[in-house]
Amino acid sequence: MRKSKHKRMKFSDYQYLVLSDLYRMTADTRLVTFIKYLFFNNEYKYVFWLRTCRYCKSSRILKWTLFPIARYKLYRLSVRLGISIGPSTEIGSGFNINHIGGIVVNGKSVIGKNCTISQGVTLGQKNRGKYKGCPVLGDEIYIGPGAKIIGSVKIGNNVAIGANSVVTKDIPDNSVVVGIPGKVISQEGASDYAVNTQYDDVIG
Repeated sequence: MRKSKHKRMKFSDYQYLVLSDLYRMTADTRLVTFIKYLFFNNEYKYVFWLRTCRYCKSSRILKWTLFPIARYKLYRLSVRLGISIGPSTEIGSGFNINHIGGIVVNGKSVIGKNCTISQGVTLGQKNRGKYKGCPVLGDEIYIGPGAKIIGSVKIGNNVAIGANSVVTKDIPDNSVVVGIPGKVISQEGASDYAVNTQYDDVIG
C-alpha cells in the first residue's frame, strides 16, 4: 500500500484512491456513477470524505483552507452514521465499508488494499503486553459484522474474519478465522469476498 503519513499526497494518488474505492463498490468509475454514489450512498460518502481529509491535511495550503471543511463533513457523517475512522489512518486502495454503523478504527491502525469492513467492526488498541499497540492488516481482507481485532496483531493477506470473532493474535495468510478467541479453521482465505479488485486495469 502507499504510505504517505508524513509526505504530501499528490492529487493523482488521491484520485486513484477515490476511484479505487468507487470501483470496489460498483465495478464502475464513470463520473455519473461517482456523483450518484457521492450524494446518495452513505458508505461511499464516508470513505470519500475520509480520503479527502487525508489529502487536504497533507498539503500545506489545503491544510488551512479546505481541510477544516472536509474534517467537519467527516465529523457530521461520523455522528450520523456511527462510524469513527480517523483521517490519519493508513488505508490502502479499494477500501470498502460493507454496511454503516458501529465501526470504530483506531487512527494508529494500518489497513492494506482491498479491505472490506462490515458493521460493528472494531480495530482497537491494546495498552500493555506482547501485543501492545494497534492492528496491522494486509491486503484482500474481509472482516465480518461485529468482529473485533485488538492490539498490534498482524493479519496476513487474503484473510476472512468471521462475524463476531475476536482476534488478539497474529493470523497467517489465506486464513479463515472464527470464534472467541479467533481461531483459524481453514486456508480458503477471503477470495470469495474480494470482488471488484481489478481497478488498475480501469483507472488510467
